[in-house]
Amino acid sequence: MASLSHGWRALRHRNFKLYFYGQGISVLGTWMTRVATGWLVYRLTHSALLLGVVGFSGQILTFALGPFAGVWIERLNRRKLLVATQAVAAVQSLALAGLTLAQVINLREIIALSALQGLINAFDMPARQSFLARMVEDRNGIDRKDLGNAIAINSAMVNGARLIGPALAGLVIAGFGEGWCFLIDGVSYIAVIASLLMMRIQHVPIQRATISMIEQMREGWDYVRTFRPIRSILLLFVMLSLMGWPYAVLLPVFAGQVLHGGPHTLGWLTGASGVGALVSAVSLAFRKSVVGLTRMIQIAAAMFGSALILFGLSHRLWVSLLLMLFVGFGMMQAAAASNTVIQTLVPEDKRARVMSYYTMAFVGSAPFGSLLAGGLAAWIGAPHTVMMTGACCLGGSLWYTLELPKIRAVMRPIYQQMGLLPTPEPDATGFQ
Repeated sequence: MASLSHGWRALRHRNFKLYFYGQGISVLGTWMTRVATGWLVYRLTHSALLLGVVGFSGQILTFALGPFAGVWIERLNRRKLLVATQAVAAVQSLALAGLTLAQVINLREIIALSALQGLINAFDMPARQSFLARMVEDRNGIDRKDLGNAIAINSAMVNGARLIGPALAGLVIAGFGEGWCFLIDGVSYIAVIASLLMMRIQHVPIQRATISMIEQMREGWDYVRTFRPIRSILLLFVMLSLMGWPYAVLLPVFAGQVLHGGPHTLGWLTGASGVGALVSAVSLAFRKSVVGLTRMIQIAAAMFGSALILFGLSHRLWVSLLLMLFVGFGMMQAAAASNTVIQTLVPEDKRARVMSYYTMAFVGSAPFGSLLAGGLAAWIGAPHTVMMTGACCLGGSLWYTLELPKIRAVMRPIYQQMGLLPTPEPDATGFQ
């Protein structure tokens, strides 16, 4: 029982507990919308290229506005900003629902509303990631030991919803149509907005910057560019996001053409990757320390790339579902472990700016990958495309393996200063 309570220790913080329940309901609707959007586009167009175009439109603004958004977030009240972004996201989902239920939706409107969601995410995601640290504060400030656990629990919550949401979406789409998924998503935002309003946050005066936004952006970029651990982790993550993550936009093609199924098959494939991701997140929650996660990033990237290559070779549903477990595990292990290491290392005054670059790597690189994947799938087919992108992810993991000794050399004294690693005792001469 003690080990179980240790795995969920961040929930002892009231604010994080509120967020966990509110966001858990909301993200369930979000996953339903993701599956429904892909199936709606595929049903209207039967085009892998246009699946990539929609994926690109939904993520390009997150990439383009990332550095700008990070600076703005540090100048604003993050809780109020999150309430605003969640409210606008609810309106976006309800608009998508109204057009779909009225049977007047077209591709142009899907692209426009997807672009709006990308604009919202440009501010919402880095604000949410940096605000996570405020949810595990105690009287002494941010509890860094609980912060890693909170990130893992948040990942487990997202992927638990990812497991349930696509399966529900498949049932709802088959029985009632895509519009009802969008409607459920729009209503679900009420839960997370309510949880944010109920939080008791210690008052911290907003730091009014004395330098310009351009100078702040340059300062954040210089920190990311020159600090080897964060730079190397983000570069690997960009590769995984650019080449690996866009496999999701091609899943409708695999469900319909390769595996000869329908929306239920799409739901099973997405759900299987969700199971793997959930297992990954829970395993991180039970870790007692952030120490060792740099090695896990390396292993996860290699697993992710290898599983994608094998998935491209599979033509049997049960084999594809099994491989999706490893895809989901590797993908989430790399994402959550990278998040935890970065948030542990970054100083508070640069947290939002650094997390905006993490968001760019996590979501912002994917639009280019979605467009590339859609174009390649139209040319050489979805299976060969996924095999090619998986090989690129595997190559990225090999590069990161060569970087790992240099990364650890920089991180070791920082971890020692934080008390995460023992400090070497000085010898008789006074040297360590």
